[in-house]
Amino acid sequence: MSIPGKKNKKKTKFYTAAVVLAVLILAAAIGGYLIWNNMNTAETAAGKGDGISGSASHEEEASSAGNTSSTVTYQGKEYAYNDHLSNFLFLGIDSREKTQTQVGRADAGQADAIFLVSWDRVDHSLTGITIPRDTITEIQIFDQEGNSAGKSRDHINLAYAYGDGGRESCELMEEAVSNLLYGIPMQGYCSLSMDGIPLLVEKVGGVTVTVPDDSLEAVNPQWTQGSQIQLTPEDVEDFVRYRDTGESQSAIVRMERQQEFLNAYAAKARQVYGENPSLITDLYTALEDYMVTDISNGQFAQIMGGLAEQENIRTWTLPGEGTQGEGFDEYHVDDSQLYEKILETFYKEVEN
Repeated sequence: MSIPGKKNKKKTKFYTAAVVLAVLILAAAIGGYLIWNNMNTAETAAGKGDGISGSASHEEEASSAGNTSSTVTYQGKEYAYNDHLSNFLFLGIDSREKTQTQVGRADAGQADAIFLVSWDRVDHSLTGITIPRDTITEIQIFDQEGNSAGKSRDHINLAYAYGDGGRESCELMEEAVSNLLYGIPMQGYCSLSMDGIPLLVEKVGGVTVTVPDDSLEAVNPQWTQGSQIQLTPEDVEDFVRYRDTGESQSAIVRMERQQEFLNAYAAKARQVYGENPSLITDLYTALEDYMVTDISNGQFAQIMGGLAEQENIRTWTLPGEGTQGEGFDEYHVDDSQLYEKILETFYKEVEN
């Protein structure tokens, strides 16, 4: 079966479409995006899915994901899933407009920016998890007629490609990410196509960032490591999307730039929101043509209004190592480190 949408890595200085997700940025900006509790379903802690289960070895625990009502025993300690969490998936899609296609045609685009945001509805803590686009994991694949062809180990960003360019694609990504994270449940998703990026900056009147490395000198000689630059709607795409595909693991380098943009946008949007609380609904309305989400305008506004003062956000990147595969970069997860991060983020130690 052909691999959907893959491009020749040898083409250098090529703009790939890794979009920084509008709503995720907004979540960080306001300081605590996602307390969203799906009011249409009587969700408990598990929501759309479940978490780690198991009690013996790490390997057994990892393979038996799926029950948040159970506890997990790891290295002699017992853990229970934190049922105060709501988890949301955000995707940046490598297309300029929302794509409408059919499941199985593998032409829906790719999810080139992947973030999971976990919000604790009780203590209001927020954790953002970055998932490299080249992460190798199990994804659901289909034949040209849209029939399931089972699962295959491949780049996680390709899971989106097999869907319809809308809700089906987002749900396929939800499934892939949840399985990768040992069955962590998802309560919502949002995907954004690349033409939404300039609108983000336009709505807050520009964003000042500190350039984290020298990977952008080919784009602008003034964008050297350590320099402060004012991003405008006209040049923000260069900052968050450019990478030299002739360089191995250039997607990882670009991911650091995206994180810098998230932090800078957070500060600016928090400031603007303080002066103009309608920023949330304005952004939502402006981005509607470029995003697919199951989070409503009213939910956005309700959440942001209550969380505008939250500033402490924990972030981590999926632990692992980038390698060169057969023609394409790959990112292989360190299962032991990931398992410990999952327990740290989504579980609480049971007090005996």
